Amino acid sequence: MMILGLVRWMQPVHGYDVRRELLSWNADKWANVQPGSIYHGLRKLADEGLLRAVATEQVGARPARTSYEVTPKGEEEFETLLRGHWWQLHETPDPFVAAFSFLPAMPREEAAAALRNRANLLRAGVESMRASVDSDWMRDTKPVHVAWMFELWAARAEAEIGWCERIAERIESGVSYLPAGLVGAEGWSGWSDGEPARRPDAQ
Repeated sequence: MMILGLVRWMQPVHGYDVRRELLSWNADKWANVQPGSIYHGLRKLADEGLLRAVATEQVGARPARTSYEVTPKGEEEFETLLRGHWWQLHETPDPFVAAFSFLPAMPREEAAAALRNRANLLRAGVESMRASVDSDWMRDTKPVHVAWMFELWAARAEAEIGWCERIAERIESGVSYLPAGLVGAEGWSGWSDGEPARRPDAQ
């Protein structure tokens, strides 16, 4: 969607300018668009009939640059993707969620400290975003909805900060990780006190 949308906005445009624009948006950090995949993405979209190559030019010894524009099929696909992301709720994969599912494998003290560290990192990010929203750079050079997006990220981060601090306190309180019926049950031995399960042959 990001590549289609930018070609649609800037067309005719070659891959270098699409890549430069996406990097200026820091899209590699929040939209899972990797700089090295942009040229491949453009070629793939062209192979699928969503983009059309309109010109190829070469200046001096520089690599040849192909300019693209969106086809009618590409317009339809962009509209479908755009509205799908607006009207549907999508969960973003986060490696932390996978790691948190193994909470009992972490010593309680370390788990609580890691959560507080996560809260501090998020807090620093919120401060940076708030400063950006209040800056002349944002007011004078960016569309107003960019500041609104920063506000969304900050609000999400602030909610997670509160969650991290609450869970750190609960972990430190010694609350059991398992319902009483599962403590010591088969398959759950060793997973209630912040200690990893031991192999059957472990001494």
